Amino acid sequence: MAYTVDISLIKMNKSYYYEYKGTIVNKIVYKGRTFFDKYEKINKPLTYQIMNDHAEKKIIVAHDLINRQRNIVENIVFDYNGRDPERFWNRASLLLREEGFLNFTAYHSKTPGHLHLYIHKGHTTLNEAIQLGKSLSMKLASKLPKQWRVFPTDELPSEFNILNLPYELYKKERGAAWSKHM
Repeated sequence: MAYTVDISLIKMNKSYYYEYKGTIVNKIVYKGRTFFDKYEKINKPLTYQIMNDHAEKKIIVAHDLINRQRNIVENIVFDYNGRDPERFWNRASLLLREEGFLNFTAYHSKTPGHLHLYIHKGHTTLNEAIQLGKSLSMKLASKLPKQWRVFPTDELPSEFNILNLPYELYKKERGAAWSKHM
């Protein structure tokens, strides 16, 4: 099975990746809390063979949301863990269009019914992305019960601002399709 998910808009740094080990790799104390990291950073390029192994569920691979060299973010991501992904998609896409976001994509995660909604923002400073994510989350929470987390976040250590590679495309929105109706 080949990795056929269109991830071109995610713009991830493929010079390294994270692999889930299932055991504690690192213990991190952050803001008075202790976190146990089960992902190991692999300082090798993320190749299609590794992505294929992920698609076949031989390994679990994650990518970094933060470009650490330039301290920028390309995507703001909603990690939806609720029970009604269609309703979440509809509400979130309406909100994002109202806020002026033209390109966003939702992918299935490992758990059925859970989504990763990538908002393709482009070169955004880390602090701006965190604030924008919080703002969008609060606006969406006024319409739906909150069943998601937003990344990047400053509530978790920097090493936890990673997400597993998508398994399958759910839906995508590209600006030109709906903008003619505005």
